[in-house]
Amino acid sequence: MPWVVLMTSAVLEAVWATALGRSEGFTRLVPTLVFAVAIVLSVLGLGRAAKHIPISTAYAVWTGTGAALTVAWAVVTGDEAATALRMLFLAGIVASVVGLNVVKAPPVRGDSDSAGR
Repeated sequence: MPWVVLMTSAVLEAVWATALGRSEGFTRLVPTLVFAVAIVLSVLGLGRAAKHIPISTAYAVWTGTGAALTVAWAVVTGDEAATALRMLFLAGIVASVVGLNVVKAPPVRGDSDSAGR
């Protein structure tokens, strides 16, 4: 369940990042409200997931997934161009996020609590 919460928070990160860009410096009401709600929920979800997933992994997955989704949305909506190099680097971010999910960090020596994370 922590991974579901983390990935949902990452989606919300993409929502708030996109809304931030569309708020035009917080001068447009609806994107500003979407930004405010999404950022609060996104960070709360990250905090909740970090109770069960090491923060180094959780934060990297949260930011990487959020960034990849933000770029993907911008490409799909035509706000940004999809060049071969951009797609290659985007695939690298996605591969890194998947890798962090698949490869679990070993417990830290002397930290009995991290074994349960």
